[in-house]
Parts: sequence; structure tokens; C-alpha cells
Amino acid sequence: MRYNQALEANQGDYLRLSSEGRDLLRFYKATQSGEIGTGFASLLAEKLVRATYPDHSVSVIPADVALKAGWALRSTSGTGARPEPLQRRPHFFVEAWQPGQPSKVILVSSKGTHSSVQQVHKQLSTASAHVESVHIGPYGTVPYLLIGTEIPKKESLALHVLEGPGATVLRPSGDAEEADPDLTLDQRNRVADVVRYAERERTTIPGFQVLPESFAWFSVVLARTEAATLTAFTGGGKPTAQYLTKEQGQRHFQHDVHANTDRMRDAEHRIHDIDFLGTDHIYRLNGTRVEAFSGLKKSLYTHLHHGRVNEYRREVHALRGQWPDRSASEQWSAVSIRADGTVIAIRLREE
Repeated sequence: MRYNQALEANQGDYLRLSSEGRDLLRFYKATQSGEIGTGFASLLAEKLVRATYPDHSVSVIPADVALKAGWALRSTSGTGARPEPLQRRPHFFVEAWQPGQPSKVILVSSKGTHSSVQQVHKQLSTASAHVESVHIGPYGTVPYLLIGTEIPKKESLALHVLEGPGATVLRPSGDAEEADPDLTLDQRNRVADVVRYAERERTTIPGFQVLPESFAWFSVVLARTEAATLTAFTGGGKPTAQYLTKEQGQRHFQHDVHANTDRMRDAEHRIHDIDFLGTDHIYRLNGTRVEAFSGLKKSLYTHLHHGRVNEYRREVHALRGQWPDRSASEQWSAVSIRADGTVIAIRLREE
């Protein structure tokens, strides 16, 4: 909603900054480029992974939130900053999954700039350090996408992509416990070290590594972190808190508190013949009163409300390819329904 008037289509049906999007103080440009870059990178990464694994569902999961379930991302001693490899982390884990099958995981790092393509190239170079801090399985084997969004003042937006090919499958080792995302996730305090072998010599370097004996645990982390993002989208509160550990921010969702919203998850709307449950938001957009609804298909929300991540995943996977793609409805000026069952709908509201 923040940028729905900052972008517009040009004559060739490509997106570019609108006059409003270009009218920014220099202080805000870094925020705009970062957030627009993150948004386009997550969409492109999801599209690319979905094309690679067409029989899978695809989830885009914030990496920092997931990593906090196992590692402290900031120094707790107060003696100074953490080593640089621990400060640079990928922005997303993209998970391609099927119910009852081991997931495939890809790292994504995103950048954005209002500058030239030469600056994009520099940013992609630094983005490589972000994905190099996380290893799933042996050192240097996890695939990744580096995505830079070029946001020129007048021309169309352009996305630049570098790919580290490969396949990382979260297939647990033979004696590991089976993953069950319905079970409460315990906080772990792992050492932020990565094992690297070079010329038969074993060394450790700073970073985050998930070894095969922890694949089942990490698949639960990804599934429950996604569940938290989905319930937060519908309104947050206790349904979100149940999916997070203390370090992931559980206490922030223990109570139903949200600015400018009197009630949470009390709104139901039928859009394109689908019942959704979520929260209404009223705000002003350049002086015009606007209503937005963020929600989740009601049956899917019911599963997550009661802690049934497995049931949510089974149902949403069965619904692949069945979601309507119409961008408006009789009651709403703009509608977006995503493959994870979420919806955002916007309309003008009378004074």
C-alpha cells in the first residue's frame, strides 16, 4: 500500500516511477530503493522457483526471522559488533515444497538503486557476501539468486539477476526425527560457525550452517515462520505468537495491538466467491479515505489459528492453479489473491 501510487505503467506496459514516486527528498531515496527492490526481488524469485519446480508450492520466508530460531544475530555481550559475515545475511529463503516430501531451498539477496546500471553491478557484487554467510549442508553448495532492481527517474524499472545454480534438498539423515511443523518450535542457541574443507584441511569461519542432522528442524523453522507471516498479515496477535520463538519476536504478538485498528481478524469478505477472514484498515491516501482488507481464505486461516500447519499446507497445495487472477471485483477497486491464500483488496471509502 505504501507504493501503490509511486509506480505507474508507461506506454510499453512496463512499470516506472510516477510523478509522486519521483518527488522524494534525497533522505528517503535509500528507503524507497531498498523496499521496492525487496518487493520485486521476492516476486521474481518466487516466479523463477515456481517455474523450476512446477509441481511444488513455493514460499518466500524472511531469512532474519527464520535464522533467529537458531542463532543470535546480534552481539549479546555488549562488547562490540559481530564479525562482518554475521552482519550480512540473505533477505529470503525460498522454499519449494510438497506435502510429505523434503523441501528444496534457495537463498535470495536483493538490492535496489536509483542510480545507474554500474551501481547495480556493484550492489550485486556486495550481495554475494550476503548469501555466502548461510550454508545448508556442505560449505558452498546451496543455490542462490542475487537480484538488483534498477529504478531510474524516467525510464522503466529493470531487474538484474545472477544465479548460483544447484539443488539443496532438506532430506533428513537416516537417524533424524521426522519433521512435524504442528509441534511447537524450541529456541536453539547454535554457534555461528561454518565448517569448510580445503585441501583436506578442516577450518571454521563465521557464518550460519544447517547440517543434515538438523534438516528436519530447519524445515519446521521454515514452515512455522511462514505460518507466522501469514497470520501476521491477517492481523497478528496470539495466532502469530504461537509460531514464533522468543528470539523471533513472540512477545510482540502476545496481545492484539495494532495502530489505527480497533479490532483484529473480525472482518469477513466474500471476494470472487471465496470467503476470506482478516482485518480492515482505514487510512488516507493523499487526503482520500481508503479502506484496505488483508486476509486469508477462511478455511486456511482456521487451520493456522488452531496450529494445524500440516493441514494448511495440504489444502493450499491442492488449490494450486485454482486462484482467480482478476484484479478487481464488484465491491473492490483493486484485488490481489496470492497462491498462499492471502488477499489484499482496496476501495475508496465514503466520508
